[in-house]
Amino acid sequence: MSPTSKANRGPSAGPENRRALIAAAREVFTAEGLSAPLSAVARRAGVGQGSLYRHFPDRTSLAVAVFDENLTQLEEFIDRPDSSMADLLERVIDQAVVATALIDLIWAHSHDERVVHLGDRLAGMVAREVERERAAGAIGTHVTVDDVLLAVSMLAGVLARTDADERVAVGERAVALFARAFSAN
Repeated sequence: MSPTSKANRGPSAGPENRRALIAAAREVFTAEGLSAPLSAVARRAGVGQGSLYRHFPDRTSLAVAVFDENLTQLEEFIDRPDSSMADLLERVIDQAVVATALIDLIWAHSHDERVVHLGDRLAGMVAREVERERAAGAIGTHVTVDDVLLAVSMLAGVLARTDADERVAVGERAVALFARAFSAN
């Protein structure tokens, strides 16, 4: 074995490799866009391309895994009793600022069976937040889960087409508009 090659750790390395690939994909896609070569993701993760394709047979599968992880982080945040609709929208902005290419891929494949569960998870989070906000009198009874999902979709779409250095400001303006539209007054 040459000094620069790594020993093959076999199947036990699978979970660690998968985590490394997801983290690497987030970085590579953010920096270079979705058209970045998957070999760059494998290199960044420190694994071979064979390992990448064992875990993720195509670009969409890899993007779904990254987005799934993003949603898990969002769920953990939203499940805190002190979270709010504004917090939810701000987190969407934060994720969209660094992952617009992933969001575009997911929306483009919204009917793909690998992607559908992402929308279901997001809808569940939004439903919990709408219920909590409504009970607190923070949003009007006219606000539905579908209204908030539309707002999130619009926000992600706008941010995906906004220059990177303007995304935070545009996101803040959008959240202010949504706050007025969702207001209980």
